[in-house]
Amino acid sequence: MHRIKATSIDEYQSQLSAPDRTICEMVRDVIDERLYDADSKIWHAHPVWFIAGNPIVGYSKLKDCIRVLFWSGQSFPSPGLMREGSFKAAEVRYTSVEQIDREALSAWLDEARTIQWDYKNLMRNRGRLDRIG
Repeated sequence: MHRIKATSIDEYQSQLSAPDRTICEMVRDVIDERLYDADSKIWHAHPVWFIAGNPIVGYSKLKDCIRVLFWSGQSFPSPGLMREGSFKAAEVRYTSVEQIDREALSAWLDEARTIQWDYKNLMRNRGRLDRIG
């Protein structure tokens, strides 16, 4: 995994190559449009959006792509995401801006708003995830 040191999303993106920055800019535009009321910040070194303190979506630079991670994505009805990890997360990976399907990304973001697992309280619940949306 490629580690970028940044204190803001703008700073994070400024450290990327031009093609990766273009991907992140488009993804960020769609996220900000669909999750207009979400809070965003650098969390664990990556841009992440939160609703009521619960992580919803974020992206990161991997060796050969930009990964967009949906914390509750395995529960989304829309197809196209791949399972990630041992909890409920799912992802999509992009290597070029042409691969971004704005309609699919928008659908996943709409689902992310209403289908949520409680990652905010994961430690307090001793690793148990509860559905909250």
